[in-house]
Amino acid sequence: MTKPYRLYLGDCREVLKQIPDESIDVVFADPPYRLSNGGFTCQGGRMVSVNKGGWDKSMGLEGDHAFNLEWIAECQRVLKPNGTIWISGTYHNIYSCGFALQELRFHLLNDITWFKPNASPNLSCRFFTASHETLLWAKKTKTARHTFNYEAMKGGDFPEDRLKVPQKQMRSVWAMNSTPQEEKQLGKHPTQKPLKLMERVVLASSNPKDLILDPFCGSGTTGVAAVKHGRRFIGVDIEQGYINLAQRRLESSLPHKDSISPLMHPEVHQYQGL
Repeated sequence: MTKPYRLYLGDCREVLKQIPDESIDVVFADPPYRLSNGGFTCQGGRMVSVNKGGWDKSMGLEGDHAFNLEWIAECQRVLKPNGTIWISGTYHNIYSCGFALQELRFHLLNDITWFKPNASPNLSCRFFTASHETLLWAKKTKTARHTFNYEAMKGGDFPEDRLKVPQKQMRSVWAMNSTPQEEKQLGKHPTQKPLKLMERVVLASSNPKDLILDPFCGSGTTGVAAVKHGRRFIGVDIEQGYINLAQRRLESSLPHKDSISPLMHPEVHQYQGL
């Protein structure tokens, strides 16, 4: 039986060019934060390097913004008319991404604050401890009829979020811990998102059988959330090791093969069409 996901190895700007126009329902993107500058941070009570790899090094202010504008424009092309895009980041990159969305005439729906109650401490003790990330959510045009599963967000069970009041509207500040260790048993990615966060994104903005694209899929958490809830998934990453990790996680999350719908099949090399 074929499987509900495909993974592609390569620069997302090149892979996206081969995806047909208006074929994607939702994009979730966690682009490079450009933090690999030789500094240090705290992880698990230890001082560790912030360097993650060449893919995370800054190309300078103009180069970084040109990169963001290019991949977001490709996402705009492949999104269906009523599709939406999510972009996550910190102050290091999120303002560039937000400006690129404005330049491309997207209509911003929300900026979500993901508050991390268990955030790592600040080592320098010279400014406030960073304890949140921002998620931008936008649609292609102001008049587009985007998907928002309001009742699922209002009445769903979210025990991991201390700020969510049962049976009340979900607000734009989400309190969730960083990725737990049990979600890293098959391998680690330096910016891995918690499954609960990605499940909320998927359940809020897509419907069963929708096609979700993650152009920087890393460890594949977006895909795990998508296939868990009956969506289809395309993931792209520039690192072979992370493609392998994403495939391990997706395979481990699939139900028995007899219950898998013949939607898509895994592909871990160059894009060969949908």
